[in-house]
Amino acid sequence: QLQLVESGGGSVQPGGSLSLSCAASGGSLAGYGIAWFRQAPGEERVAISCHATSDGSTYYRDSAKGRFAISVDNAKKTVYLQMNAVKFEDTAVYYCNTDPAENDYWGQGTQVTVSS
Repeated sequence: QLQLVESGGGSVQPGGSLSLSCAASGGSLAGYGIAWFRQAPGEERVAISCHATSDGSTYYRDSAKGRFAISVDNAKKTVYLQMNAVKFEDTAVYYCNTDPAENDYWGQGTQVTVSS
């Protein structure tokens, strides 16, 4: 049973950077697409980036493209989200999950707060 645990969130100033981690355990990521999601207050949870394990291709939501980068360390079974040039609107709880998302894999997420 795959488990995913997010970490690395915190407070950051606008324009700053933050790196999030999603550690997988209890199973192999082989065959899984892995995605980062976020949910801002009062908003629905949306996908912002995904990594396709089939071919290593990556995808980004328009608002994240050029600022965020997803990467995978297969040996550590960890997926990262490098967040650069963050904006106030990036404030949200960030989650990782498979693509397509599996309800049982949702964790507590990690809070990112962009504030002056």
